[in-house]
Amino acid sequence: MTNLIASVPANSRVSVERDGHVLLIGLNRPEKRNAADVAMLEQLALAYGELDRDPELRVGVVFAHGDHFTGGLDLADVMPRLGPQGLAMVPEGGIHPWGMDGSRVRKPVVLAVQGTCLTLGVELVLASDMVVAASDTVFAQLEVSRAIVAFGGATTRFAAAAGWGNAMRWILTGDRFDAVEAHRMGLVQEVVAPGEQLGRALEWARRIAAQAPLAVQATLQNARLAVREGESAAETALPGELVRLAQTDDARIGMQAFLTRTDPHFTGR
Repeated sequence: MTNLIASVPANSRVSVERDGHVLLIGLNRPEKRNAADVAMLEQLALAYGELDRDPELRVGVVFAHGDHFTGGLDLADVMPRLGPQGLAMVPEGGIHPWGMDGSRVRKPVVLAVQGTCLTLGVELVLASDMVVAASDTVFAQLEVSRAIVAFGGATTRFAAAAGWGNAMRWILTGDRFDAVEAHRMGLVQEVVAPGEQLGRALEWARRIAAQAPLAVQATLQNARLAVREGESAAETALPGELVRLAQTDDARIGMQAFLTRTDPHFTGR
């Protein structure tokens, strides 16, 4: 892993590295516990845009340089920039990492977290598709302690992911909880020893990237449609998606691999 994340552009708040079909996106402000200023938010949105647009990229892995995933928002930098419509943080070509403007990256995002994971970090957990946490991770949704409201998805997603009582227990108190509790509630899918979270997340990402990318994206979109608009809408969309996928080159490759008992090498076409 070291060779994948060793080179970080100077003054970059977010590192971007490729590992085959996987894009590694690293929060890079370790001296501030990766507290997110507007520059970091904008660069993260641009990285999500790159993941979405590039047909060679199939999965994103978001991690953090240093000992902590994120200390949350850098309020001194962010609060003065709040306007009547909230915070403008998505430059042209970017995609909102938290999906709070109605846009979502079309490809799966795997998260690797460690150390402190506060506020927007918890909300990035909620906005991602799979999460692996180091056992030393400490989470908190602190906004009520700062006299503001969470605006990155906690109010709309926490209860759906963890149940109403579990969500209210944490977002109404601002109390901290550990990786074991996050796993119990279903916010993270696996807890590993500190230092192993990125490697494990990359294992998952490579496994996903080996599947037919158009099928992966269609599966993700249909599951999201069911959450957003209900099972009926998702069921209605399925036949058309199945027909579309059955006509792709990857469907032919998959069938040939099945018949010959060989591993398929999908092209995304």
